[in-house]
Amino acid sequence: MEKRIIECVPNFSEGRNRTVIKQICDAIESVKAVRLLDVDPGEATNRTVVTFVGEPEAVVEAAFRGVKRAAELIDMNIHHGAHPRMGATDVLPLIPVAGVTLEECAEMARTLARRIADELGVPTYCYEAAAFRPERKNLAVCRAGEYEALPEKMGSPEKGPDFGNRPFDEAAARTGATTVGARDFLIAVNYNLNTTSTRRANAIAFDVREKGRPAREGGSLTGKPLTDENGKPVMLPGTLKGTKAIGWYIDEYGIAQVSMNITDTTATPLHIAFDEVCRAAAARGIRVTGTEIVGLVPKKAIVEAGKHFLRKQQRSLGIPEHEIIRIAVKSMGLDELKPFRPEEKIIEYMLEAGGEQSALLTDMSLTAFAEETASESPAPGGGSVSAYLGALGAALGTMVANLSAHKAGWDDRWEEFSDIAEDGQALVRRLLHLVDEDTAAFNRIKAAIGMPKGTDDERRAREEAMEAATVYACEVPLQTMTAALDCFGVLALTAQKGLKASASDVGVGALAARAAVRGAGLNVRINAAGLADRTKADALVARAREIEELALQKENEILAIIAL
Repeated sequence: MEKRIIECVPNFSEGRNRTVIKQICDAIESVKAVRLLDVDPGEATNRTVVTFVGEPEAVVEAAFRGVKRAAELIDMNIHHGAHPRMGATDVLPLIPVAGVTLEECAEMARTLARRIADELGVPTYCYEAAAFRPERKNLAVCRAGEYEALPEKMGSPEKGPDFGNRPFDEAAARTGATTVGARDFLIAVNYNLNTTSTRRANAIAFDVREKGRPAREGGSLTGKPLTDENGKPVMLPGTLKGTKAIGWYIDEYGIAQVSMNITDTTATPLHIAFDEVCRAAAARGIRVTGTEIVGLVPKKAIVEAGKHFLRKQQRSLGIPEHEIIRIAVKSMGLDELKPFRPEEKIIEYMLEAGGEQSALLTDMSLTAFAEETASESPAPGGGSVSAYLGALGAALGTMVANLSAHKAGWDDRWEEFSDIAEDGQALVRRLLHLVDEDTAAFNRIKAAIGMPKGTDDERRAREEAMEAATVYACEVPLQTMTAALDCFGVLALTAQKGLKASASDVGVGALAARAAVRGAGLNVRINAAGLADRTKADALVARAREIEELALQKENEILAIIAL
């Protein structure tokens, strides 16, 4: 199941006093579920950029605590720095990383902005995707005149903040105003060139960046620049929407690069930008030798890139995620200048590595899983084993689809089998998730059993918790049954269309999927027996019986097809 992750990059108006910066960061990190990724103070700008990530609710709470501490520690009456600024927390964007849309981030940003104004008394503007007015999408419009203009702007219906608008007062003088918004994730990437020429790197950058280059008389590169009726340069747009780029020379590497910020990864995914820079470079007799990602990147960007290059090779996309990432790394040369370590560069992997969660069953070796199952502990038990059997059934069907996609002479059918394999990989992930979810359901029952039961209220609370936990302990194996039943779709297609030499693998997959259904069905029955709500219990068992009958029918159909 995809985890919901957002990033927050607040800019605080303090870059010199390390004690103040640490106290603000400590406030952010007091929300244990967030991961602080970077703290970048600037002395000349007197400003610190902080980056942290986590699940949305945790990130929003951490952001609020950071704003609160900054308002307590930073006095804007005496602040000076080289960077434009308006408040102690100057700007605070929320950025979708995984499982969250930009629109959802915008709604969170508006809610956070209102809370900052209501609870902390800090005047707050909303910008970018969270803006209430079109012109306020632009941060510069919200921050026009900077801190010094707040006495004039506050209290004004037109210029005042979206939340906390009032005449300028002593509290606002101290905290200034904050701008909260939502924007897309920005990918900073450099493309390595087999040249040392900054001028040629710049030419490639101008070819591709959205802004493009100034138009010149006669369409030449050396003619007089053209201007419009207002005297402004006429620009020839580049080929990549949502990008900014420039060429430069890097002494450390002895090469020129095209340095790019991809500000709209929906309009221009990372792999599309790579291909287009390669095309523009080749048109000028230059080759892109590799790619350098600056900072972190969402997993989606790398996985999409890997799948893009697999499609170009007419290879199946239904392979494990780590293999797709390896294809992306090699295709774009992400490891040319230094090793590309996914656990250090991909946000989701960093969160997993930095988490304090206990080890998952699915992280164990086969031997360790078997030994843990054989131990004195009641979990993992039949539910987890059933889910794992289902995952193995899906994996066998996926394997046959991938082998079929790769068969000599079947080149024109690669996409057909790739689609089957992708469905199979999704089922493998779904069922592996349920391996651990079944144990989590058991732990919920254990926690309910351990609740106090001395008073009437405590007994009632315990009974309600037991009932809810038992319902969940029925629903999880039902999810396993449904997912295992879906495996038959992949297995049937590979039985009908796939390699005949792999018919036995398909058959074993069908047997494993049916065993998963029946095993999970036993769990539904035994847990449903403990429910006080007998109507609910009967409905759960009836659904389990229905899935079992369908699984038996589908198993027999597949065994008939392979006829072994």
